[in-house]
Parts: sequence; structure tokens; C-alpha cells
Amino acid sequence: MEGKDMRKIGHAYSLVLAGVLLAGVFVLSCGGPSKIRNVQEKQLSAQLVLPQESDIPELEFRQSKSDTVVVKDESGKDVLIMKAIRDEESGEMVATDVLQAAIVTARFRNIAERRGKIDLNFQVVVPKDMQDGAWQLRFYPDMFILGDSTRLEPVVITGRDYRRAQLKGYQQYEKFLSKIISDTTKFINVKQLERFLARNIPDVFAFKTDSTEVSDEMFFSYYGVSEQEAVEHYTNSLAKRRNARRLRDRDKMFRRYVKAPIVSEGIRLDTVIQDINGDFVYNYIQTINTRPKLRKVDILLSGSIYEQDKKIYTIPRSEPLTFYISSISSFADPTEHYLTRVIERRAEANASYRIEFAQGRSEIRLDLADNYEQIGFVKDNLTDLLRNEVYDLDSIVVTANASPEGSWATNGALSKRRGEAVVRYFEDFMNDYRRQVAREGGFSVDEQGNVVSTRTTIPRIRFITRSVPENWELLDRLVRNEYRLTDEQKERYFSHEGIRDKDQREARMKGDDYYHFLVDSLYASLRVVDFEFHLARKGMVKDTVHTTELDQRYMDGVQLLRDMDYDEAVKILGPYQDYNAAVAYMAAERNASAMLILQNLERTPQVNYLLAILHSRNGDAQKAIQCYMDACRQDQTYVHRGNLDPEISALIKLYGLNRQEDIDDDLGF
Repeated sequence: MEGKDMRKIGHAYSLVLAGVLLAGVFVLSCGGPSKIRNVQEKQLSAQLVLPQESDIPELEFRQSKSDTVVVKDESGKDVLIMKAIRDEESGEMVATDVLQAAIVTARFRNIAERRGKIDLNFQVVVPKDMQDGAWQLRFYPDMFILGDSTRLEPVVITGRDYRRAQLKGYQQYEKFLSKIISDTTKFINVKQLERFLARNIPDVFAFKTDSTEVSDEMFFSYYGVSEQEAVEHYTNSLAKRRNARRLRDRDKMFRRYVKAPIVSEGIRLDTVIQDINGDFVYNYIQTINTRPKLRKVDILLSGSIYEQDKKIYTIPRSEPLTFYISSISSFADPTEHYLTRVIERRAEANASYRIEFAQGRSEIRLDLADNYEQIGFVKDNLTDLLRNEVYDLDSIVVTANASPEGSWATNGALSKRRGEAVVRYFEDFMNDYRRQVAREGGFSVDEQGNVVSTRTTIPRIRFITRSVPENWELLDRLVRNEYRLTDEQKERYFSHEGIRDKDQREARMKGDDYYHFLVDSLYASLRVVDFEFHLARKGMVKDTVHTTELDQRYMDGVQLLRDMDYDEAVKILGPYQDYNAAVAYMAAERNASAMLILQNLERTPQVNYLLAILHSRNGDAQKAIQCYMDACRQDQTYVHRGNLDPEISALIKLYGLNRQEDIDDDLGF
């Protein structure tokens, strides 16, 4: 028996348990011709429907243990946000943990694209009248995307009697295979052959208990016939031919006995839910990667009903489900961007990265806080600038900052050591990168046969280190924008602003009630390293050029962002450090870089909404709600937009936001 046949039989019996389990949920009697006529006359079909949206997306908030969040309204008064919903009948506030299953009848849904992926969540609903124990229902979801169609994994429902017939066919085929003889010696009449040898060639027969080989020439010299001829004479030719015929007919007999093979590869059959009508509902989730210009996806369902090996009904194609894709890229500002009228030959691309140090230490540790991710962003920025088609990277100024703990002199020395450590680290990185590029280079031969070097040379970049003992400028800005501090606390904080001795200023602050809040919540944000990337435009000799030319490269970056090609968009827009650069960073999940830009922009509705998403991603529900409500006060369209983005919809559902009476009473709409 060949391996292919053994695999078929083994595969069939490995599915017996699956067949028995499925029979447990699909025990229906065979309805016969009348049942299929009913299906045909009614043109019955399965349905594609949308499941109820999950109540709370998987986001973790630092305040998740609290049932309330306090934010500020437009007039500065506290607003209490409760983690509850209003009961429609009693009007009372009730807990949000009461869930009810439901099937949504809408034919479209807005879904969010995140991290370059989209989850298409739908259900295949099979009516009770389409189910029968003697049938197998095969459903084929087809996905239509950007003009192309892709057949997804089928959904198969197998009836009890249909599965029994399948298994019976495998049993019959196994019985047929068991008759095939693999040991060819069984066709030889060994006793008669031995008797012939013992009587006529005793010397050869003596080798029966000896392992010495008897050559065909020795055998032939004794009796005048070859060994093969002697064996064939005592072989049952009829049985041998019958066995050979069985071997040839294996595939034909498989098709005869196994009219409907059991297939498991490439089949999607998710959890089955039975509702009160006896219908079956299959939950189906298909994850796809995003691609440029992707705006919507359509899903349609077709299928067939089989009885044994015959198709007895073609299931009509369902109405399509349409998924409209919402993406951070939709926030891109398409306004034309012009080159500055006076273009400087030299430019800067500045960025702040939070590279943290152990207390009192200056060594860079990748395992501390978010250092591994932040240093990776710096490396990406460096390599992108080195490959930039517009600018040459000239020099890099690294400025290390410290928070006000300790004396001014101590912090000054510490900041200097930290800045020098950062410079050494990235000088080593640049040297390694330069050697890597050199190794990847090579040589070519031009049309005249001359050897031409194709090596790319990376120029040596000058690093300049600076240090700021204590980052009071950033602390002042953070306190000014911190909604968790009262106006009175802010006033007391800024009353010390005029003290020139910073050690004395901090000593005065230690006596105020807000000091520990500053240390616990804000001081960590002061320990940043600022990078100033000094650039020079390629091929530009004059220091300034006057122009009104459209910045086509910038516009190309915006188009890449709108087409969801995020990595390329970041490469182009990142050096501009403007609103669209922040959107590109957010779409590429580089949240820290996006936050640094947005916090310094005017608080427009778009900026507040994007900050709400970022705070939600960082797990800060209070800040996220505050920014979201600020955006809604400025532009009511964000009340509805919040349901499209999982970071905001999680807050809406968790804290019952956007109840109309709350909008009217608390937010002043």
C-alpha cells in the first residue's frame, strides 16, 4: 500500500471525532425531495450579517479601577464622568457589565485601520429550513478589494447522515486496500519449489539454511533453467495478475467508494451559536493588511448544497456587506504647501527624544524605561536624513537636560556627562553604519570597459554636545497646560518664577502642596535629550533663494499619507515637524514623536482629537477624555467621529460619554 492511500485512510479516521461532534449539533432527519423542493421554491439563501460591536476594545487605562473621571468644562468647572449608562425605562444609572447578543441588520460598517491591519468581522447565518442530516452545505465568502476579488476560506456544514456515508465509503475503500498484497513471495508455491530443489538439485537446496548467495549461473548449470524461470514456474500467475490489477485500480476504486471525500485543509468553521429560531450563526473574522488607496471592502457569500457527491442546489448569492475603512490618515491636511519665499541653504530638523538615565548615572541603558524604542527612533531619523534627497546632514547638536532635583551645579555636571554619553553612543552607531554601507557597495564596468566604483560613501558627521542643568523652561510650559493643577496652585508656582537662584526656587516650591505632583508626574518629562540636525540643501550655493514654488516633495508626502504608505510618508514629512508630520507619526504608531509635535501646536479641534487618541493609547483616560471633550466643544462632528476610532470608542463605552442630555447639560451644546 502506497503512502498516499495510507494518508487518505488515516486522514478520514482522524476526522471521525469531528464528524460525531458535528452530528451532535446537526441532528436533523432527512427531509427528502419535498424539503429540497421547499428550498428551491423559496429560493432560500444564507445571510451575511454584522455582529454586535464589542462593548469595550482591548485598551488598558491607568484609571481603569476608578468608576469616575473628573475633567474641566468650558468655564473651568469640574465635570464628573461616570463609568455607567442610563436605563431607558427607569432613568437611573446602571452598571455597564450587562451585555446582550444581537444581530445587526445594517449592510455596512465603519471599521478602523490600525497598525497596518484591518479586522473584517461578520457572521454567516444559515436558516433552519436549509439544514438537513443528509446534506452538506458549502459556503464561499468572496472579498472584493480595489477591483480584485479573493475567495476566503469556505464554511462547511455537514449533516449526520452525510458524514456517516462519507465514513462508510472510507471503510469500503480500506477493505479494498487490505486485499492488495505487498509481499510478492506470497504468490510463490514455496513448498513445491523446495520439493523441486531437494529432488533435482540437492546441492542448491542445501543452501536453504546457509546465507551464502547462489548465483543464477550456478543454478542454471545444474538444471538447464534459470532461477527466475524456476520461480515463475511455481508462481500463482492468476493471483499475481489480480493483485496487479488492484494496484492499478486504487484511484478508480477510491472515487467509486469515496464519493464525497472529507476535506479539512483550508476550511473555516468558527464557533457555532444557535438562536431561538434554530438558525446557525458562524462568527467569521478575516484580518487583511492595509494598502495604499484602500477605502472600502465588500464581502459576498455564495454556496451550494450537496447530497452525497451531487450538487442539488446552488445557493443564491447574498447581498454584499460593505466595510468602510477609517484611518488616522484621513486627518491629513491636503492644503497646498509652498516652499518658503526665502529658502535658507542651511536648515534644521529638530526633535526631542526621552532617553532616560538611572538616578545620578550617565550610562545609556537600553533596558531602562522606553530607551530601546526611543534610541531606535533616533537611529531611524539619522539614516533617513543621510538618505534624504533634498538635504545633506552637516552636523548634530545634542543637548541633554535634567530635572530640578538636587543642586544646580550637580545637575549641570550630570547633564554634561549624559550629553557626552549620548554623543559617544551615536558616533559608534554612525561608524558601524558607515562600515555596513561600504561593505554593501561594489564596482561596475562602464560602456568603455572602465571599472567604476559604485560604493556609497557616508560623510563623517560632526557631533556637538551641550547641556542644560535644569529644564525649567519646559517645566513652566507643562505646568501652564496641566489641567490637574488648580488656578491657585499655578499662580503660587509662577510666583517663584522671578527667583534667579534655581536651587532657592525649588526649595520654595517644596513647601507647596503641588510639589509632589510635579515630581511624580512632570519631572520625568524634563529628562530629555534634544537633537538639532543641521542640514544643507543639496547643490545650493547661495545662502538664500526667493521662490513661490509649490513644495512638491511635501505634497508627495501628504499623498503617501493619504494612501496609507506610512513609512514613506514619515520619511518625507518627518523633517517638517508640523501637523501632517504628527499625523504620519501617529499612523505609523510612533506616538512619542507625534505627541511632541501636537503639544506645541494651536489646540484646534483636529489637534485636540488627535491628542485624545494619543492619551488613550498611553493609557491616560483622564487626559484623553478632556481632549476629546474639548474637540467636541469646538466641533460637534467629533461627537460622532469618536465612534469610529477604537481608542475613543473605548472611552465612550466605558464611561458612557456622548449621552445627549450630558452633552446639552454639561458641555453646553
